[in-house]
Amino acid sequence: MSLLLAEQIVKDYSGHRALDDVSIEVPKESIFGLLGPNGAGKTSLIRIINQITAPDSGRIVLDGTPLKPEHIEQIGYLPEERGLYKKMKVGEQALYLARLKGMSTSDAKAKLKDWFKRMDMIDWWDKKVEELSKGMAQKVQFITTVLHEPKLLIFDEPFSGFDPINANLIKDEIMRLREQGSTVIFSTHRMESVEEMCDHIALINKSKKILDGKLSKIKEDYKNGVFKVEFHRGTLPTELPADMVVLEQDSSSTRIQLTNGASSNDLLQKLLPSIQIDHFSEVVPTANDIFIRTVQNAAS
Repeated sequence: MSLLLAEQIVKDYSGHRALDDVSIEVPKESIFGLLGPNGAGKTSLIRIINQITAPDSGRIVLDGTPLKPEHIEQIGYLPEERGLYKKMKVGEQALYLARLKGMSTSDAKAKLKDWFKRMDMIDWWDKKVEELSKGMAQKVQFITTVLHEPKLLIFDEPFSGFDPINANLIKDEIMRLREQGSTVIFSTHRMESVEEMCDHIALINKSKKILDGKLSKIKEDYKNGVFKVEFHRGTLPTELPADMVVLEQDSSSTRIQLTNGASSNDLLQKLLPSIQIDHFSEVVPTANDIFIRTVQNAAS
């Protein structure tokens, strides 16, 4: 069941088509990767979902209801371009942003204190925002994005500017929020994060959606019959059938692509008399492989 449905979204800016008949469906309690090169149209779609701008045609449905102004309270949005009031104290700034989300002062303060402790920031409560490092300021903005426990969370490049330790901390928190029932739209260029976190993805390129679906199913569909073999003792056969193509090879490993219906069992039967196999597996494409291949195919 979907939490968010975008249907046939079209958006033009001064003669430039930013989104061309784009539809996506974001399942409830999932992490949905919204991917694409710079300028593809991802941010335009995010702004439409957040009602910062409106589509020229098409519609957005949130939890079964066409998108309305009051839905903004059910959405938490962390944009890529961020900013805080530098002269305010950190706690006051966070409390102010929480009150804008409709939270009471007492409820907001209690939840903020809990989040600040979990993020190892409690000592910064009474310091000025201008004293924060970039990473610490981004932690504050992450906290204020999720604090009111919205149905839908939208993160645009949430790891930008974080060191590896804090990036991992934010990743773990996003995963925890999903486990607690949140639905997440996650836009990033970090394909390793997509690999680790996303259940579903959509890929937009030059204003059009060119791929979408469950990530595990997409990876299965993009496999191309390549097997990795690691071995010791013996040497590979000097000749293999035409349907077994050696892509690369060294003294202890090889990659072989099977074509024309050849099976992994066929390959094993050819290799076992000649070598002692330590590892044998089908090569599954990474999210980065799929991203590059799909964009290149769309351009050709």
